[in-house]
Amino acid sequence: MLSLLRRAACAALACATLALPASAFDTSARAAFVLDQTTGTILLSKNADQPMPPASMSKLMTLYIAFEAIRDGRLSLEERLPVSSHAMSYRGSTMFLDTTDRVRVEDLLRGIIVLSGNDACAVIAEALSPDGTEKGFADFMTRRAQQMGMTNSVFKNSNGWPADGHVMSMRDLALLANHLISDFPEYYPMFAETEFAFDGRAPDNTRNRNPLLGLGIGADGLKTGHTQEAGYGLVGSAKQGDRRVIFAFTGLGSTKARAEQAEAIVNWAFRQFAEKTVAKSGQEIAQAQVWMGAENSVGLAVQDDLTLLLPVLESRDVKGEVVFTGPIEAPIEAGQEIAKLIIRPMGLPEHTVPLVAMTSVPKGGFLNRIRTVSEVLLQRLNDGPQAEGSS
Repeated sequence: MLSLLRRAACAALACATLALPASAFDTSARAAFVLDQTTGTILLSKNADQPMPPASMSKLMTLYIAFEAIRDGRLSLEERLPVSSHAMSYRGSTMFLDTTDRVRVEDLLRGIIVLSGNDACAVIAEALSPDGTEKGFADFMTRRAQQMGMTNSVFKNSNGWPADGHVMSMRDLALLANHLISDFPEYYPMFAETEFAFDGRAPDNTRNRNPLLGLGIGADGLKTGHTQEAGYGLVGSAKQGDRRVIFAFTGLGSTKARAEQAEAIVNWAFRQFAEKTVAKSGQEIAQAQVWMGAENSVGLAVQDDLTLLLPVLESRDVKGEVVFTGPIEAPIEAGQEIAKLIIRPMGLPEHTVPLVAMTSVPKGGFLNRIRTVSEVLLQRLNDGPQAEGSS
């Protein structure tokens, strides 16, 4: 049930969606962002726009650029790339590549996704860099991220190796994950692979570090990260039924804490929220007064069924407000947008959707106009100086 407050405003209100953090989940992460991809609803936002060291989670940007290059024909999965002494010099998590290798792009991609190979990232970076260097590729990463709307991301290398000024925000990481899932569905299944044994070189580094894979909760990606400065973090995604949740967090103290927090986020996001249809297409939600028309009012409705993600504890009545510049001057065409419906679910972002006229209202004749003017003047005399009313 939709409970409404009608407000006829002197000027139309601009559409706005306020990113208000959802309550009821107290994360111990230094920063976190949780998005319901299906509805675009922000479920949790904690220091989400603060640039922080992303560690290996920034490898997702290298992967995105590699996927773009494959899609555009600038790189192929079967192509073999040389390994430079610079790429070979990386320590930490690697594929144990050396300068005698020429490695298939597909193996390098799995080496990055499953093994978190720092050296594999550098090989890809040097192959796609405008100037053949990893630094040149990192600069390209930053520019490409800006184009994609990741305004709090700056890259100094291809793999998240600790470097001054190499930062990403959790919102940016979630946005990047969303792009990977949506733009490259043909490659996304790689992120759910739990093991990759490259050439038998690294028997101790064959397992995917994502703690959610294999738990039976719909998790299918994406990337862990850890450095001493960043702490333990994860960019994750899970799908249950028709819903997909994407999340990113960082700053935890151990792999155990990371695993527990990731599973708790997934369970909370799916169990504490549900989709609900709050308004049907063609169902009259309110009426707007018409000025100089053949009719005195016109019904308002949503163009399409309005389904929102709401907390399961939300009351049966969802509060909404209808806002329009009134009275609406005739003629009015059926389907014409003339008002807005603002819905404010408990603890979630505000939703603003357009309302359209249910029927056409032509201009009225002379007598209709005289009657309308008389009625409006009388109403204003009764209302006094108030320009707004509610019912």
